[in-house]
Amino acid sequence: MFEGLASTIEFQMSLLLFVALAGYLLASRINQSAVIGEILFGLIIGPSLLGLITYTDFVKSVAHLGAVILLFVIGLEFKLKDIFNFKYGVIALIGIIVPWAGGFYTAKFFGYGFGSAVFAGTALTATSIAITANVLKEMGKLQTDAARAIIGAAVIDDVLGLLALSFSKQLVLGTFSAMSIVFIFIKALAFLAIGAYIGSKFLSRLLEKLDKTKIAKKFPEFVFIFAMMMAFFYAMAAELMQLSAIVGAFIAGVSLESAVITRSRSYKEGAEYLHIIFASIFFVSLGIIADFHSLTPSVIWFLIALTIVAVLTKVIGCYIPARLQGMSHKDSAIIGFGMAPRGEVAMIVALIGINTGLIGQSIYVSLVLMSLLTTIFTPIVLRNFYA
Repeated sequence: MFEGLASTIEFQMSLLLFVALAGYLLASRINQSAVIGEILFGLIIGPSLLGLITYTDFVKSVAHLGAVILLFVIGLEFKLKDIFNFKYGVIALIGIIVPWAGGFYTAKFFGYGFGSAVFAGTALTATSIAITANVLKEMGKLQTDAARAIIGAAVIDDVLGLLALSFSKQLVLGTFSAMSIVFIFIKALAFLAIGAYIGSKFLSRLLEKLDKTKIAKKFPEFVFIFAMMMAFFYAMAAELMQLSAIVGAFIAGVSLESAVITRSRSYKEGAEYLHIIFASIFFVSLGIIADFHSLTPSVIWFLIALTIVAVLTKVIGCYIPARLQGMSHKDSAIIGFGMAPRGEVAMIVALIGINTGLIGQSIYVSLVLMSLLTTIFTPIVLRNFYA
C-alpha cells in the first residue's frame, strides 16, 4: 500500500517540497550553503539510500522549472554590460578547450573508446551557472568583479558548450559539418543580442508603464505576473533556438533589471520567494539523480580521476586568462573554482550520450556523479575563499 502511495504525483511533489525546504533551513542553521543541504537530502531520499523517489520525468520537469526561476532571479542583479564583455569571452573559451582535452585523454587513459572519450571531454566543458550564482547570492557577493566574470563567462560558456556538444555528436557519428557549427553559433549570438536589446529597450519600459496603469493599482501583483510571464517566454524562446531555457530566463532577468516600479508590489521580491521554493527542488534533484549502487571498483577509480581532472582543468583554464587580463590572484582563483561545478549541464550531456547509444552505462554514471561531486565541492571552496 505504501509503495502505491509513494508513487503518486501528489506524494512525490509533497516529499520534494518538504525535503527541499528542510534542506534549506538546516543548511542555513549550520551556516552552510543551502545547495549542500539540499543535495545531501536528495541523496538520502533518492536511490542511493532510502529509495523513496527516483529521477522521473515529473521530478526532472519540476527541477528544470526551479532552474529557470533561479536564473531569472540571478539575472535581476546584473546589468547588460556585465555580460557582453570581451574578457569574459576569453575566459570562457580557454575554460572550454582545456577541460575538453583533459576529459578526452583521461577517458582514453582508462581504456574507453573514441566516442566515450569525446563525450567525457564535452561534459567537462560545461559550467552550471545555477550552482555558483546561488552560492554567490547567498553570500552577498554577486556584485564583485569575480562574480560578474563568472556569470558573464558562464553564459558565454553555455553557447560554446552547445557548439561543443554539436561538434562531439557529429564527430562520433561521422557527420561533421563546419557550416552547421557556424550556423548554431550565429543563431545563439543573435538570440542573446536581440533578446537583450528588446528586453532592455522595450520590455523594461513596458513594465514601468504597466506600473502606472489603473489595473496595476487595482491588482498590485499585476506587474509581478507580467515579469514572470516574460521570464518563461524568454526561456521558451531559448529552447526553440536550441539554447538552454535557463540562459533565456537569465537574459530576461538582466533585461528587466533596470525597470523602476513605484506603485505595484516588487516583482523582484515576488520572484525571490518563488526562487526559494523551486530552486531548492532543483538542487534536491541533483542528489536524487545519483545512484551509488551503479559504481564498480574500476568505475570508482575513473570517477575519482575524472573529478580531479574536471576541477583542475577548469581552475587552470579560467585562472590563467583571468590573471593575464589583469585580475588579482584571489579573484582569478575564485573565477576558476566558480566555473568548476558541472551540475545539470554535464548531466544533460551524459543523458544525450546514453539515450543516443553513443556512451555506455559506466561512463554515464561517472559523468553524472562527477557533476554531482563538483557541485558539492564548489560551494565549500568559495565560502572558504571569501571567508
